[in-house]
Amino acid sequence: MPPSPLPRPAGQAEPSAQAEQAERARQLRRVALSGLLGTAVEFYDFLVYGTVAALVFGELFFPGADPAVGTIAAFGTFAAGYVARPLGGIIFGHFGDRLGRKSMLLLTMGLMGGASFLIGLLPTYDTIGVWAPVLLITLRVLQGIAIGGEWGGATLMVVEHAGEKRRGLWSSFTQMGAPLGSLLSSLVVTFVVAMPRDQFAAWGWRVPFLLSVVLLGVGLFVRLKVVESPLFVKVKKDRDEARMPIVDVLRRPRALVLAACVGIGAFTAQSLLTSYLIAYATGIGYPRPQVLTALTVSASVALVVLPCASALSDRVGRRPVVLAGAIASAALAFPVLALVDSGSPGLLILAVVLGHGFAQSVMYGPLGALLTEMFGTKVRYTGASLGYQLATLIGAGFSPMIAGSLVAANGGSSTPISLLVCGGAAITAVTVWFVRETHRSSLGDVTLREGAAKEGVAL
Repeated sequence: MPPSPLPRPAGQAEPSAQAEQAERARQLRRVALSGLLGTAVEFYDFLVYGTVAALVFGELFFPGADPAVGTIAAFGTFAAGYVARPLGGIIFGHFGDRLGRKSMLLLTMGLMGGASFLIGLLPTYDTIGVWAPVLLITLRVLQGIAIGGEWGGATLMVVEHAGEKRRGLWSSFTQMGAPLGSLLSSLVVTFVVAMPRDQFAAWGWRVPFLLSVVLLGVGLFVRLKVVESPLFVKVKKDRDEARMPIVDVLRRPRALVLAACVGIGAFTAQSLLTSYLIAYATGIGYPRPQVLTALTVSASVALVVLPCASALSDRVGRRPVVLAGAIASAALAFPVLALVDSGSPGLLILAVVLGHGFAQSVMYGPLGALLTEMFGTKVRYTGASLGYQLATLIGAGFSPMIAGSLVAANGGSSTPISLLVCGGAAITAVTVWFVRETHRSSLGDVTLREGAAKEGVAL
């Protein structure tokens, strides 16, 4: 008689269950890496534009204008990308909610990388006249459409793969793509601005855009290996083919309005203390390498603060962490700009680290999980993307242009910059009080409520 099988130790799962659990963990890590790299590529391309626009686009694409007017015009094309981002959220959100998240993320990355590469090949105003700024704005709009669909898809893919208790921490990988992209863009731009001014203006500014092809290849390689969101696969069979996700989101707009407003503070601080700061700081006498060094240090600090803030939001809630970041941003706004105005390179670094690396990152970290948790699975891509991109449009899209105009009108004073940062933080702080806490909610429960209420919005 064959021996009886040994009893399985208590608590040990069946081999098939163990293999399934290991595969889920492997997929979660792969999706998190995909979100990190994909968002880093997107933000690298997007932020390279903002950095180069502050340094040289005024003279190359808007020549003959007053330097201040040229800078404002260059940031006008910067704003065009932000205006296009909500459109990208609607387009890619619609198809992402109906066809799947993965295919849309491949498209957004390819579109972003292609547009950036073409910017690197653009002839300037001296070569083709007015067509130069027209083509620049067109490619900038394509960038905006691409990044409008990227963030929502990448974030919700991570959140929908993650467990119930650590969604904030895992979503921080996508959030970390922003400072990682900023870090990469700062390093590359720091390298090219070290060359003689005439060489940088002639061809050096093109290098960061052309290098985006390398990052695009790496990002696509990783993204091709991820699997579709399990929650999307679960609800796909029950989806009403006649319904449009954007209609469901707009039918009950409260969640969309709250999602848009809660992120305004983070994006106002981000745009003013990164892209616009380059133009302002160089205008008051800082060498470009010093400003870019400050941004590089700040991005490095943000890579630490973001996961810490996101993990904390898993324990104490999204609302308290976002509120703490908003209060810190408002409290530091005037001291940060005073440090910048000091003329000291060391104090400049401290200013950017405090205002952007710390305060802005605390606000920004939990937003990935918070916005994703505010919408049900059937409309999550559309709702989270559109809310996020409206926040970027309001908070960041026009802030550099407004700041440039106000600073010029006030004799170069930094007070308008501080007031704009405070204003954005105040909007976030007020909005937080109206947002329902979601860190303990189940995404599966949100899906069930969709079927009962025939709505995709969790309020």
